[in-house]
Amino acid sequence: MAASSPQAHGTTKHDSILEVLAFPEEKANQQIPNEDSDCVGCMLCSLNLDLSQGKEEILKHIQIEHKLIIADVNLICNFREYIEYWKKRFAQEPLKEFCSTIRKEDSVTGQKRKYFLLSDALEEDKQIREYLQRKRLQVILEAQQKERIDTSFSRSCLFCSHYFEGNRAALIDHMAFDHHFSIGKPDDLVFTKEFLDIIEEVLNSLKCLFCERTFKDRPTLKEHMRKKSHKRLNPKNRLYDRFYVINYLELGRNWQVAQSEREKDSRNNSDEENDEWQDWEEDETGASAVCLFCSMSSPTVNKLKTHMTKQHNFDLDQMKEGLNFYHQVKLVNYIRRRIHQTSCISCDQQCDDIHSLLDHMTTTKHIKQLPNKTEWDQPQYFFPTYENDNLLCALDEDDDDDKIGDESSTPIIAEDAPDAKDSILLTDEAVLQDLQNT
Repeated sequence: MAASSPQAHGTTKHDSILEVLAFPEEKANQQIPNEDSDCVGCMLCSLNLDLSQGKEEILKHIQIEHKLIIADVNLICNFREYIEYWKKRFAQEPLKEFCSTIRKEDSVTGQKRKYFLLSDALEEDKQIREYLQRKRLQVILEAQQKERIDTSFSRSCLFCSHYFEGNRAALIDHMAFDHHFSIGKPDDLVFTKEFLDIIEEVLNSLKCLFCERTFKDRPTLKEHMRKKSHKRLNPKNRLYDRFYVINYLELGRNWQVAQSEREKDSRNNSDEENDEWQDWEEDETGASAVCLFCSMSSPTVNKLKTHMTKQHNFDLDQMKEGLNFYHQVKLVNYIRRRIHQTSCISCDQQCDDIHSLLDHMTTTKHIKQLPNKTEWDQPQYFFPTYENDNLLCALDEDDDDDKIGDESSTPIIAEDAPDAKDSILLTDEAVLQDLQNT
């Protein structure tokens, strides 16, 4: 495939890319700007094409009729405005001034033909793509902020009869903690009302949210989701992507890409480790554990304990004294939940944010004052506040390590030997006689 580069255009003739656009700024209307709302004119002729069924029709038209290929179409935030922008520019100057030329095999004839390639290798194209991405992100963040401070939200729980009024966070937290169904943290979501409507519609159609199988009735569906641990969304369903802010932050990057990169970095770091014993560092949890009071994490529990002692004046080992493993789990989950709700772990003080909460608990010394056992020794705290909380695993491993070689640990005492006078062989001659005969 041969290619030639165009001359640099756009920045030399225009002080700003926005001067060429001349599009009015959209306002946040609690919905994503609809790029496929109407027909759009071809960027190179007078033909109008319908975008309501997707971009394929116009992409096919410009490739066949005008020998033009647009690179990375999936990374263009608002395709309609992108097309309208280049329609104006192509009316001013010839296509060859903006595009590279490539030779591509024709799918019908098999012969190689010359095509024009429009991509972000051209600085002007890169600018318009970035501008449309920033424009959309601004709309998303404004909509998200409105939802964060909105107190008019009202809706029933998707799984029970509880009704919530006020802020959306109350319902989201209720479903996560009481029904173990999490759609993410409230501050990570946008267009929550529509999101919940879609989830409710799926449930009402008797479909599993994860495997998307259809069941005969609601009880059967509920039992399936409970037994199979399918009370979660299908991560491969692209329908849900638009409700997560992370999907708008960077072109071509969503939560799945971020997770894949983290796993790749983890594998690379593992491959680079030296296998010699003296270079090994004990990994007590097998994965990073997170501090109870902030976002600090460490793969070594001892480092995490030191951090909590120095930074938060909280002694994890002292907290565990006199508690069995199950009580420790409940207490950790209780603290996690209270901190997540920005509520003091020892009193009913509710704070606006985590910083105010830590200031309150430090000033009052409530961070060292554990609540009454009746507050946290409840069945609901058997379930972790956060998925894969590795600090819970460390509790069990610490206890096992402490018992090794500890002479003060409780000894195992054998049962008292039975008294021979009570033996059935002496009290029942018939049994003894039968045994002798055999």
